[in-house]
Amino acid sequence: MTSINADRPTSAGRRGRLRHAALLAVAGLGWLALYLVNEPFWNLIVYRLAGQDQASRLGSGLHFFGYDTVKIVLLLVGIIFVVTVARSFLSLERARALLGGRREGMANVAAAGLGVATPFCSCSAVPAFIGFVAAGVPLGVTLSFLIASPLINEVAVVLLYGMFGLKIAALYVGSGLVIATVAGYVLGRICPQRWVESFVFTSTLHGAPVAAGQRLSWADRTAIGREEVVKILRKVWPYLLVGIGLGAFIHGWVPADFFVAVAGADNPFAPLVAVAIGVPLYSNAAGILPLVEVLHAKGVAMGTVLAFMMSVVALSLPELILLRRVLRPPLLATFVGVVATGIIATGYLFNAIL
Repeated sequence: MTSINADRPTSAGRRGRLRHAALLAVAGLGWLALYLVNEPFWNLIVYRLAGQDQASRLGSGLHFFGYDTVKIVLLLVGIIFVVTVARSFLSLERARALLGGRREGMANVAAAGLGVATPFCSCSAVPAFIGFVAAGVPLGVTLSFLIASPLINEVAVVLLYGMFGLKIAALYVGSGLVIATVAGYVLGRICPQRWVESFVFTSTLHGAPVAAGQRLSWADRTAIGREEVVKILRKVWPYLLVGIGLGAFIHGWVPADFFVAVAGADNPFAPLVAVAIGVPLYSNAAGILPLVEVLHAKGVAMGTVLAFMMSVVALSLPELILLRRVLRPPLLATFVGVVATGIIATGYLFNAIL
């Protein structure tokens, strides 16, 4: 009797895991089916049922808006869910431990790579910064993490790959890592401690997404993934719709000559202008990439549009306002100048090699 009772929880647990795996498989197949039928669906709606001409401005604009909205939402749901589940295995304490005791330089490289693996949005910039500094991670290394985390966005990587191919996506990741590593190292050489608010060094704020020693089941991890999908979609949907709407407007109505004249290949200051325009804006990679795709299709050079995108996601005005809580104006201005210089240089480099 004891043996039977001991086996029951194991059997129930096994059935629960199998049922959970089956539900995930069904959800994955449903996601794939929706992604595959997206373009035929909007072809039917816009061109056949609504009777719009595929070559017309209105028809192409409506199709762009509907198709890209569904495509990007599906990609966001899939990517956020997978990344969140993967990230549940890495707490902020573990992240700090990975960077502790390393020499600057190598630590900057590790921090930039960790920033890619643990992407935080701009609203998390201050807690992440305080947690790393309070744990004894050098400021320059912390700044490498802080730059890489929003700059090299997993959504942007996947969408860039889908829009422009592996070469562009790889160049985006590589340039972002170089910017974050070099910028953090340079900032660490100027003794930035004097320009950091004193409370940062004595704070005990941790803010880890997963507590140290916490054991999560796969059901827990998928529940966290679902919650993160809902939370992020609630935050980004206005910017997503605005970005896609601007892309559809440009796609259908704005003449290509306008963008070629302002930021085309013949304008030697195009990357500089793109960064100057991008810094005051606030969006994320999902919201800005539809606009990037359209601007490139209209003739704007790839380096210029990527410089614009990087400036929007890495140097957004709301993030800088948040960082002002922990960085004094001299360090904040230096931070912006160093990162902006790296982004502008990347824009010129991409324009030269692509």
